[in-house]
Amino acid sequence: MTDNPPLICSARGCPASAVWSLQWNNPKIHTPERRKTWLACGEHRETLGEFLGVRGFLRDVAPVR
Repeated sequence: MTDNPPLICSARGCPASAVWSLQWNNPKIHTPERRKTWLACGEHRETLGEFLGVRGFLRDVAPVR
């Protein structure tokens, strides 16, 4: 059995556990079905989502499982 490393928020310098998964892609360089993931804690979900959203990159937000 292997231990999974903790999922940490993608916001710069944030040590909190991730509870949200922000799925995104850059349509200029990624195919439409490709998804990249940023993880977010409750505090940074909105700001990370806004950053991706204003650029047209945000595709989906879901709770981390």
